[in-house]
Amino acid sequence: MEKAGVHQGQQQIEADDGPQIQRRQLLKAGAILAGVSLLPRFGFAADAGISQREYAALDATAMAEQVRRGAISAQELLAAALSRCDAVNPKVNAVVMRHDDYARSRIAALRSQGLAREGALAGVPMLVKDLNTFLAGTSTSNGSRFFKDAPPAKYTSTLIARYEAAGALAFGKTAVPEFGLTTTTESQLWGQTRNPWNLAHSAGGSSGGAAAAVAAGIVPAAHATDGGGSIRIPASYCGLFGLKPSRYRTPSGPGRFESWFGASAAHVVSRSVRDSALLLDVGQGHEPGSPYWLPALERPFADEVGRDPGKLRVALLDQSLTGLALDADTRRVLDDTVKLLLSLGHEIEQIPLPVQPQQVFGAHGAVTGTALLTSIRDREQLLGRSAGADDLEQVTRKVIERAQGVSGEALYRARQSFEAISLAMETVFERYDVILSPVTATLTPELGKLRLSQPWEDYASAATGSAAFTVLANVSGQPAMSMPSGWSESGLPVGMMFTARLGGEGVLFRLAGQLERERPWSMRRAAI
Repeated sequence: MEKAGVHQGQQQIEADDGPQIQRRQLLKAGAILAGVSLLPRFGFAADAGISQREYAALDATAMAEQVRRGAISAQELLAAALSRCDAVNPKVNAVVMRHDDYARSRIAALRSQGLAREGALAGVPMLVKDLNTFLAGTSTSNGSRFFKDAPPAKYTSTLIARYEAAGALAFGKTAVPEFGLTTTTESQLWGQTRNPWNLAHSAGGSSGGAAAAVAAGIVPAAHATDGGGSIRIPASYCGLFGLKPSRYRTPSGPGRFESWFGASAAHVVSRSVRDSALLLDVGQGHEPGSPYWLPALERPFADEVGRDPGKLRVALLDQSLTGLALDADTRRVLDDTVKLLLSLGHEIEQIPLPVQPQQVFGAHGAVTGTALLTSIRDREQLLGRSAGADDLEQVTRKVIERAQGVSGEALYRARQSFEAISLAMETVFERYDVILSPVTATLTPELGKLRLSQPWEDYASAATGSAAFTVLANVSGQPAMSMPSGWSESGLPVGMMFTARLGGEGVLFRLAGQLERERPWSMRRAAI
């Protein structure tokens, strides 16, 4: 077995004899469909019929296509994913729980129903974010020592169940910071999750485990959630595509039908735009029992990716919510993105902040703090004891302390602020099709800078760079995406963010597809 990262100069996949030649041709065709080449730097999986190079070259869409065609089996894809996880996860610490047997049981169940080669996600290996998302028979820790021994879930979250019904194979859970409270992924329970592009730096948060897993080639796409930027920030830091859907586009149940008054939305981070569209097609839609839903789609999101976006009116927003100026690398990539958009025929006009940052952060903080306090109280009641200093990290304890001072009136006014901010943003979209801004004001920080196990004052001052832009779309509810857009002088990925009107994922996917075709990024991979 070759080790990951060796034989960088190898230019040709080793040929197989007989019937395997046709199989390899099918796999190569799938890689071409995915828009990438068969990458020579990966070795071969020990117990799989598909090499690690072939596995790395396929996005989720291509994987499912090849399973349906019979070129690959679900078992082979799962074996390749597990082998890749064994090889690189010790370096990045992205996957903190393994559920190999659960995934194998899903293959057996699908086979027994005659569905092993069916479904939009047939055979696609999947990872689930370890935060308020459940897989029947497995535990969810929320990245906290206080929930480490939580009992196994009695049900699977609706969104994950939809992925599974389409053929996806969940084989583990990805790391999060405690309760998803910060934009890095470091916890006293699970340790530090490292960025595959530079192991000394953060993969972002709170979906940092998901992003690190995709950037390291463990899976082509991974489940993620976004309550303040937690899809878009790690996507930007790890060179991936990450879209936060419109409020209520994807389900949050069945245990509850909205998260953080709808500020938090679930979807994925992915290497390709079309995977994001495919997984949103599978996951979106009204959930039984929920009072919240969006109108039916005009066409599948997967069909939007190849469509011409037309001439878009782009609003440029470079003023951060935190008042922090953009660093030199971020400014350069933003300027380059503006030039690219202009070259493609789009119109761009700079605008000021359409909202008051104090109102945005005040409303978001009141809602998220109260939600955390409620979760802690429920856990305390179940355990029959209060959370102690050894159960929760320093910043978490401060958030809970502050939340205890939020009155019912303040929480109601926070909900009203959500609506007022949403209206202010929708007013912008009466004139513009999308808003362009950076995802963050600064590059991904070194590990340790944004950890929750430090005094509140130190943490708050360090967080201004990563919290500079994304939280607005969470409070307002609009869809927003992080596009891989460039690189820092030191070789770190830099993403740019596009936001559209409520329900406007279609225009985002059309624009994303255009930008991906113009400047493809998936052939460039972290050398890990």
